[in-house]
Amino acid sequence: MKILFLGDIVGESGCYAVKKYLPQKIKEKKIDFVIVNGENAAKEGVGITQEITNNLLDCGVDVITTGNHVWDQKETASHIEKENRLLRPENMIEPSPGKGFGIYIAKNGFKIGVLNLIGNIFMPGKFDDAFATAQKFIAKNKLKKDYDFLVVDFHGEITSEKMAIGHFFDGQASIVVGTHTHVPTSDTIILKNGTAYQTDAGMCGDYNSVIGMNKDNSINRFLKKSSQKHFPATGESSLCGLIVECDIKTGLAKNINQFIYGGKLKNS
Repeated sequence: MKILFLGDIVGESGCYAVKKYLPQKIKEKKIDFVIVNGENAAKEGVGITQEITNNLLDCGVDVITTGNHVWDQKETASHIEKENRLLRPENMIEPSPGKGFGIYIAKNGFKIGVLNLIGNIFMPGKFDDAFATAQKFIAKNKLKKDYDFLVVDFHGEITSEKMAIGHFFDGQASIVVGTHTHVPTSDTIILKNGTAYQTDAGMCGDYNSVIGMNKDNSINRFLKKSSQKHFPATGESSLCGLIVECDIKTGLAKNINQFIYGGKLKNS
């Protein structure tokens, strides 16, 4: 069972790269299931629209996760109630539209659980405790009983919180991967009890930028020479994420490889 996870899609160039390259990479790498984080996919670089959601699903994406920017496009609150393949963080305060966990049937017939969580440290917004939510989830849901494989997207700001959640789920999830900081980390590993882990998947965006945003405007904002809102860079995008091969008997990881394709960033 091969699962591809792609990090935060940023702006129009990120969307274009996913639509251009994903179908051929699914065939080339023999991918069975695709998850992407789409919370920055709108042209403004924040939020996601119904049109973008549909376009991503049409080009081979199976599930879209999000994070703190999920409601930045007003239409999402109503659309997420109708589209169960679009998730928001499970530990968002209730009542919130949509859901943060779903079970999906892959092309090869296996059941894939996808859980979307958001961190609590340095993360704007009101969210329930991520670890308490994770603890309740593990108590209710079991690998190889409720689903064949489980993928956890932990949308967090700091590395220690992400690493801790990875170890917390070790042996309980097939994959735990961090999103939000847009820079791929090199700690692509299988943890002691069999869970594939990477602190941050990176982004699908233009790396000639400041985490996907126009670099000149970002620098001027730091220099206090500009009050203009951040907006996405528009150069050629790199696709960043990881490919994990999972054991169909245990649901745990057998092999994990960082995936970087196209654009300025190269897989070393």
